This record gives sequence, C-alpha cells and structure tokens, in this order.
Amino acid sequence: MGEKTLSLWKDWRLHLVVFAIVLVTELIGTHRISIGAGVILLLPMLYAVIIGILVYFTPVVTKKQSENAETLVFISVTLLIAKFGVQAGPALPQLIEAGPALILQELGNLGTILIALPVAVFLGLKRESIGMTHSIGREPNLALITDKYGLSSPEGRGVMAIYIFGTVFGSIFLGLISGFLATATPIHPLAFAMATGVGSGSMAAASLGPLVAAYPDMADTITAFSGASNLLTSVTGLYASIFIGLPLTEKLYNVLTKVRNKNKDVDSNTKGA
Repeated sequence: MGEKTLSLWKDWRLHLVVFAIVLVTELIGTHRISIGAGVILLLPMLYAVIIGILVYFTPVVTKKQSENAETLVFISVTLLIAKFGVQAGPALPQLIEAGPALILQELGNLGTILIALPVAVFLGLKRESIGMTHSIGREPNLALITDKYGLSSPEGRGVMAIYIFGTVFGSIFLGLISGFLATATPIHPLAFAMATGVGSGSMAAASLGPLVAAYPDMADTITAFSGASNLLTSVTGLYASIFIGLPLTEKLYNVLTKVRNKNKDVDSNTKGA
C-alpha cells in the first residue's frame, strides 16, 4: 500500500469530522414537507452535504483534509455502484423488459441543451455557454472539452463552472426535486428511477434516497433501475456528447448568436432613427 494511500486512512481529523456529521444528520432524521400533492423529503444525506460545505469554510477542515476527502469520495461511490450491481441482478427481467427505455433515456439528457443554451446565450454568455450546456458537465465531459478546446478556453471555463456548481449544489437540488416530482406527478416511480441515472454517483444517490423513502415497497426495483441507468449513462454519455451533444450545441449556439446579434442591430437602428 502506497504512502499516499496510508495517509488517507491516518487522517484522523477528516474521519472524525465525517463521523460527527453522520451522527448529527442521523439525529436530525428524515422530515417531510407537503406542498400540494407532492412531498419534499429532507434526508440525512442532504443535511450532510450542506453541513459539509459549511464546515469546509471553517478552520476545522484544512486544504489537506479537503484533498483527502475528494479521493475517499470516489471509494465510497465505488461501494455504492457495487451495491447497485448486486441489487440489479434479481431485477434483470424487469431491466430487460424496459431495455429500450433505459438505452434511449440518454437522449433525454440532451434535451436540456434546447432549454439551457438559449437562456445562456440571451443572458449574454458567449462560448462559455457551449461548455456549460452541452452536458451535465461531469468528469468525462470535462475531459472532452479540455481535449477539444483546452481548459483555459471559454468553453473550458464554462464546463469547469458547471462541474463545480454541480459538485456543490447538484446533489442538494436532485435530492429535493426527485421526491417532490415523484409524489406530485402521475409518472411511474420507475421512470424517475431511470431519470436519477445522470452519470454521477453522488447525484444518483441523492436523488435515489427520496424515491426509496416515498416508495419503500419498490425499494429494490427502484435501486436496480437507478443503478442500471447510471451505469448506462456513464458508458454511453460520453459518446452521446461527442457525436450528438457537442455538435448540436455548436450549431445551435451559432444560430442563436446570429439571432441575438440581428436583434441588437435592429434595436440600434431603431434607436438611431
């Protein structure tokens, strides 16, 4: 075992902080907030993310603990993915039956380009918007943009901004919205289970928790669908970005930029007249 690996496990301050956060969040417990026909489930994981962010800005956590925690998160997510795989086995007949839906659900992630990119362009963002909106902006997408444009490019700054934003707020947002939508809409829970598979282990876990809490009798099936969906998205998501997402974003950006510039010219001529 390498010296760096040993230092991770010997970082007693980090483990103590994490243990304290776990104790506090478990003591707070799960709370439900009813909003119309839906329910927002506040789970311990949500509190842990918020408390962790707050603790980061205190002297309790140093740069060393922050860097060690980043590595250990990947180990934790690996265990979570292993659990998904084990639970997916008994649900294989249902997964096979839903095969086309699981495979094609990746196209739904591309639909956000049609919503997010126009908003970004008309807010005044330039080529940063390409990096920001071509995908969910996780590690494979960060690598794709870095390889194609460079990390210091406008596109690189855009994807990095979304990567950081998703890391900080993605789990919180998905943890709140998944339970509410699942209880407020007539859409089947398994559809939401597939939707949790966005290609991020932490985000998938955050959005899976409220679904399992809302439908405990379907917990194993929901977990299996979520795990299979997240795995497929992780495998196919990069290719979808390379061959569909990024080219579509580039073309749509050019069209929207021309429309925006044309509107500016019209406004300038009108004011001049």
